[in-house]
Amino acid sequence: MADESPSAEGTMSFLDHLDELRSRLFKSAMVFVVVFAVAWAFSDRLLNLLLAPIRDSLFEGGEIVFIQITEPFTTYMKAAALTAVFVASPYFLYQLWAFVSPGLYKKERRMVVPFLIFGTAFFVAGGVFGYKVAVPVAANWLINLGESFTANLTLRSAFQFLSRIVLGLGVVFELPVVIALLSRAGIVTPRFLMRHFRTAVLIIAVLAAILTPTGDVMTMSVFAGPMILLYLLGVAVAWVSGRGSGTGD
Repeated sequence: MADESPSAEGTMSFLDHLDELRSRLFKSAMVFVVVFAVAWAFSDRLLNLLLAPIRDSLFEGGEIVFIQITEPFTTYMKAAALTAVFVASPYFLYQLWAFVSPGLYKKERRMVVPFLIFGTAFFVAGGVFGYKVAVPVAANWLINLGESFTANLTLRSAFQFLSRIVLGLGVVFELPVVIALLSRAGIVTPRFLMRHFRTAVLIIAVLAAILTPTGDVMTMSVFAGPMILLYLLGVAVAWVSGRGSGTGD
């Protein structure tokens, strides 16, 4: 029977939950600061590497320039911060799991290792997809719209464009993991997910419009296309998981 009830910690008061949340956020912030400090030491190389897909999309004569005296400094900081988010993501996911785990059943708490492995893998895969595919496709299309002009992009706008796509797709790629967890918890089923597929597509379109840095159709498609495929992947994972546990539809 012990396996069929949440842990005793699941009876914490609201203030206890707030204190636990504060503790988890503080630990995550400390790890972020440490990783950020290390990344800052390599921020110039990191920024050059991150901006490479946009530079490659610029036609002859195009440049990435800055127009404010603080722009290089703040952009180097943002590059180090973006790197720190991805490097420290396993620890962030662990802290998230540790916060919610007291309210889970014992058999559900055993999923911590798959959650960390697949959560990290999908987050990083989303970032890589954004960097290798989404940014070059979107940047090339948008920049070539202005081929009759000289492309002088500001450092801040170029990095903002890139970081929003990379980070946004990192979060988007967590969709199969979220669906799998909801399925294991009995909140959704594959049949339910497919029955509401059209609604899901509509929600995905709205999210793509929100996450897209420029709001153009091409970049929205770069977000929406993978999200639909990831949704279907999540349904497949939920179906396989349900069959394995004897609860599939």
